[in-house]
Amino acid sequence: MRICMIGTGYVGLVTGTCFAELGNDVTCVDIIKEKIDRLNRGELPIYEPGLDVMVATNVKEGRLTFTTDLKKAVEDALVIFIAVGTPQAEDGSADMRYVEAVTKDVAKYMNEYKVIVNKSTVPVGAGKWIKKLIQESLPKPLHFSVASNPEFLREGSAIEDFMRPNRVVIGTEDPEAAAIMRDLYKPLFLIETPIVMTNLASAELTKYAANAFLATKISFINEVATICERVGADVHDVARGMGLDQRIGTKFLHAGPGYGGSCFPKDTRALVSIAKKCEYDFRIVDAAVKVNDEQRQRMLEKIKQTLGNLKGKTVAVLGLAFKPNTDDMRDAPSIDIIAGMQKEGARIKAYDPIAMHEARKFLKDVEFVDDTYSTVSGADALVLITEWNQFRSLDLDKIKRLLKTPIIIDLRNIYEPQKIREHGFTYVSVGRQ
Repeated sequence: MRICMIGTGYVGLVTGTCFAELGNDVTCVDIIKEKIDRLNRGELPIYEPGLDVMVATNVKEGRLTFTTDLKKAVEDALVIFIAVGTPQAEDGSADMRYVEAVTKDVAKYMNEYKVIVNKSTVPVGAGKWIKKLIQESLPKPLHFSVASNPEFLREGSAIEDFMRPNRVVIGTEDPEAAAIMRDLYKPLFLIETPIVMTNLASAELTKYAANAFLATKISFINEVATICERVGADVHDVARGMGLDQRIGTKFLHAGPGYGGSCFPKDTRALVSIAKKCEYDFRIVDAAVKVNDEQRQRMLEKIKQTLGNLKGKTVAVLGLAFKPNTDDMRDAPSIDIIAGMQKEGARIKAYDPIAMHEARKFLKDVEFVDDTYSTVSGADALVLITEWNQFRSLDLDKIKRLLKTPIIIDLRNIYEPQKIREHGFTYVSVGRQ
């Protein structure tokens, strides 16, 4: 099947490449020529494990191409995916300006029947709005279909999530589009992937509801962690006791500095905005957002309580990306926590295995260091913010020698408190004594 993927950001590039891997002819389009030139040179604009190899393979075999020529890509394709950004507007809603611009351009170049599939995260009702916009923008009447196919890709595990998904959600009211989309995802039938067929509105809401629920689990366990610290409980034990109940599950019950990234912060606020527009107050999600915002301040207070006056002190920070296995710094907890320490007069040395280049765009007056132990050397304390695997087995004796004072503040609960204290450290974690 011939596919046009509009947008070469995280979702568009991963999805387009994976469709090519399944044997389709995919053309990825972007208006930014520099980005397309880089992709044609084999340089990826994002970090995702295994994606570079998959891109190179499919480009070499002729199934994956990159271009700025939207007209030809639209004309040649049967299925056109819209995978452009929907950033958060000032009122918390999704900013649809890029979706609108792309939709009008697609309508202008359509030459025969097409299925227009929205892959971007958009508010409920966007599918019908896109259909109306195309009808108004077509140079002449033309038969077409609109579908919603929300993505559920986790950064750092995106290829696995596409190739072995928990489910595929397809929303459309058009039987012809439904048949084409089922055919497109046919290779996943072999591994018995559930295909959830819905109307447009249900598919659009599913994306927001799923992300909001997971974000709420994170905020919930972070509130439990605060109570644990005050009553002498251990949040690890509490989370395990909860998570083994199959109705709850163990995932997303890890206490820490809160969620970040490109999806949860934006999607939770957008869902609250959607609810308000239909005159409903979504109190649970609103509370989850507020708890997450406050969690970063709680982490800062934990650092201040441990170190006392931060003025003139040097703090080593390991881990900057919002989660491991990505270079994504969008809404990363490290940004607010580091800014808070700097405001108190601290000097920051920082290291991240992948996100250093991106971090420089978000963090000012930070000394970026090339490896773990150089970062720690001469610092008054070590703060662990992102749980990269390479930080899980640090040489604790070496860390102790390099630090001015043996203090570790572990905001991801990477280590067991007793083990660290046996090495002579003052150790502070989240939701544990």
